[in-house]
Amino acid sequence: MFKKPLSNIKTSAPLRNSDRRKLKQRVIQAYGISPELGDLLVPDGLMSQKVVTYSNDPGVLYLSSEGDPLWFTIGKGADDLIPTVYTLWKKYNLLPRISTPEAVIPILVRGADLMIPGVVQVSTPTVLPQQLVSIVQHTDGSTSTCGPPLAVGRLAVDSNTLKTGAKGKAVHVLQTWKDHLFDMGNKVDPPGEMELKEDEGGDDDAPQSEPSGDDERQETVPDDVATDPNRTNGAASNALPPAESLAPASVPQISTSAPSEPVFSKEGKICPGRSYAPTETPAEIKQEKREKREEEERSKVREMEVKELWKPHAASGSAKFFIEGGFDSSVLYSYSELKSAVNKYVDARQLTNPQDRSYVNVGTDEVLLSTVCAKGEAPESVEFLRQQDIVQRLSENMQSWYEVQAEGKDAVLKKGQLTPISVVVKVRQGRKASTLVTGFEPFFLEGEEMADELRRLCACATSVSPAPGKASGLEVLVQGKQIKAVTEFLLSRGVPKRWIEAAALKGKK
Repeated sequence: MFKKPLSNIKTSAPLRNSDRRKLKQRVIQAYGISPELGDLLVPDGLMSQKVVTYSNDPGVLYLSSEGDPLWFTIGKGADDLIPTVYTLWKKYNLLPRISTPEAVIPILVRGADLMIPGVVQVSTPTVLPQQLVSIVQHTDGSTSTCGPPLAVGRLAVDSNTLKTGAKGKAVHVLQTWKDHLFDMGNKVDPPGEMELKEDEGGDDDAPQSEPSGDDERQETVPDDVATDPNRTNGAASNALPPAESLAPASVPQISTSAPSEPVFSKEGKICPGRSYAPTETPAEIKQEKREKREEEERSKVREMEVKELWKPHAASGSAKFFIEGGFDSSVLYSYSELKSAVNKYVDARQLTNPQDRSYVNVGTDEVLLSTVCAKGEAPESVEFLRQQDIVQRLSENMQSWYEVQAEGKDAVLKKGQLTPISVVVKVRQGRKASTLVTGFEPFFLEGEEMADELRRLCACATSVSPAPGKASGLEVLVQGKQIKAVTEFLLSRGVPKRWIEAAALKGKK
């Protein structure tokens, strides 16, 4: 779900105390945990952020005060609060665990789902389809320890199917370590293996050891743990008893002066450990405060809403697809509406491939084949396509439109492909650098006003001239390497970050 960058990210906003308490109560009820553990998993200083995934699914992220994504929801009006690996590292057994060989983990990180042959052990005897589960790396050691969760997903089959050694998908992966959602946080390394203590109704936090203070607890790790990727899922599916019946293991105490794994404070903040970044320097703290202040300033300005739209085009043949499918060929479609139209067309004509339902038999439908087949492309090369590839090819054969709406201004709807604002640094004659800004007109920005503001912010000379190689449009020139200053200015005016492209180019000497 997050194997590709998010297509739209709104500005994050602090969660009110009353909203945080409601969120905490939802987590407590959904996962059957204690209020104390709820404070750890839903800490103070939480922020919410609306996003849109690369597949155009809307969602909401809940971030810690340090910027780590802790929870998320996906889908319009979705109620399910899904924990990220950052949250599961605070409580390993919040979800049922499925272990998989070490060699499978990189494949999951690249965006694949977990297949049934890759399942080694299940922590609970009964699991149901659509149930949230965590995926851990299989270890050949004491059953009272487990590795850190590295992925979160929904079960695709029941526990009986997992035990029979069938083929197919076991878990639809939603979020993983090292995916684009994870990279929004501090990108810390996963903790090591943790001791699992007997869970009494969710009141005890599973990975924990003897308390090291009034407001903190120390997690302990066994030193020697070896992975066994050769274990089969058939033999091991019944090997691990339920997580609730695991007895505590005897593990060595680790010095609190140099912890080998992260320590979590009462507020849910990660304290420095060997696997984490060292204590921040005063300069870094000052930089963080400045960035936080700038973020608060930007949050006061409502971000522009930018929509990419497409219209059926008779000349390219896309209009025929909409007419044959019973859709309106005279209106504009968003990406999600195109996706819905393709789904309805495929379902109505039963074009889904029976062997692999993620593919569509394009070759059996003449209209669909002529729509997605590019000029000069052999029809047999597109005989089978994924639905997302069909949507992409369909949009390429349609007229591009866009709509930009800013607070206090009328929405602007225009035909054509919207391109991001270009912020480019060019270095000429070896040392002289200048920053050039073009393509800002669709975002309600004026060249002269922008030049005046950047002259004040950057304390340097600016100028405005016609953009070279373009029939219309202006180019704002700012002396020096000012990519960061220009980008912050554009963000402060409500331009979404994904519609700003920055680059440094070297000119002729």
